[in-house]
Amino acid sequence: MHPALPKLLSLLVLLPAAAASASPPATGADACGLAHQPIADALVQVPFESIDGRIYVQARVNGQGPYRFAVDTGASGIGRADMRLVTALDLPRHGETTTSDGVTKAGVDTVRLDALELGDAVHRNVEVIARDYNARNAPEAAFDGILARDFFADGLLRIDYPNKTLAFTRALKLDPAAANALAYTRAFRIPVSVGTHTFVAQLDTGANVGFVLPQSAYEQVSEQPLGEAVLSQLTNGQLESWRGTVQQPIRVGQVSQAQAEVRVSPKYPEVLVGARALQNAVVLIDQRSQVVAVCR
Repeated sequence: MHPALPKLLSLLVLLPAAAASASPPATGADACGLAHQPIADALVQVPFESIDGRIYVQARVNGQGPYRFAVDTGASGIGRADMRLVTALDLPRHGETTTSDGVTKAGVDTVRLDALELGDAVHRNVEVIARDYNARNAPEAAFDGILARDFFADGLLRIDYPNKTLAFTRALKLDPAAANALAYTRAFRIPVSVGTHTFVAQLDTGANVGFVLPQSAYEQVSEQPLGEAVLSQLTNGQLESWRGTVQQPIRVGQVSQAQAEVRVSPKYPEVLVGARALQNAVVLIDQRSQVVAVCR
């Protein structure tokens, strides 16, 4: 979400491909080799709910629960706590920090969790941001907390959207040299091509959008006039965007779509591929080798 990027509307369905290898030094010939294979020695192998594109799993906090947590690769750190979890567990304020939704920064409180668990993956003694994330959520989309990208930093994360399952293992590793591997240097910025143009786009499973373009990028790839304005709620404020249409094929990995509807904003700083663009994909993320794969 970016807890960060809620409610820009849906857009296109894009999916790419990436690289898998057996545990350390073995390598795979294609990035999507692990997209549909059983994962042995998985620390996590759980079903998830999908509401408005976002992923929800059942996690435990301080040995209690389960509690409903969103999985958000656009959020930094290990996790977040909603105020209803803070109240339920009587968590005292620990400190303060700042958070950004990509447009605006804000000061926030933090709390400390003795343990945050999903399956057999456990992080202990962690400090997380605490705030009211549910004030603008529909009741069915409410959650108790967020599992952010660093929760999965030391292994391979697989999000299978069609089968609604999430798996995590430290026994397997993606190979940056494999065919269709999407390497990144900053999490999780991967190449996206629009016709003859190439952009670096953030892959954000917590953003309930399909595709967002800065206005400067849109003007490079489309001559279509912008349509109606949409006021979207970010974590720290609001963002005005407009509907647009890109006629050239938009390609991420091996998958492309033409005549795609997008959201266009002069203020949003980068191209973004959100959760609604991934609903037919299997997403693989290995932060150890800095590789993403988005596979059919």
